[in-house]
Amino acid sequence: MQLASAKTGVCLASRRSRVARCTVMASTKASAKITVTRTPPEDKLKALGVRSWPTWGCGVSKFPWTYQETETAYLLEGEVTVTPNGGEPVEIRAGDLCVFPAGMSCTWDVRKPINKHYDFS
Repeated sequence: MQLASAKTGVCLASRRSRVARCTVMASTKASAKITVTRTPPEDKLKALGVRSWPTWGCGVSKFPWTYQETETAYLLEGEVTVTPNGGEPVEIRAGDLCVFPAGMSCTWDVRKPINKHYDFS
């Protein structure tokens, strides 16, 4: 059952689950997309081994960043807006699983201090 659909995202909910699964994408070109999965199921996190990944955090700040490798991250705390160069801003918050593609340059605007698990591939 589809709950909402927009140019930048789709939210789905199953009849068995009260938790919506949302995916939000932003890009500067077809190959450079930030993918955000809101409230991923615990079995997906376990399958990825998220809890064994290293952690990184930072306080409220704004800085440019370029991804040399694809990064998958799971936010434990905080809130950030990541804006790909020439693209639309993407809101990421605690509980989100996100993928940042290799080669993407962006600006991080950390509005609430973040702590995340991360993995580069």
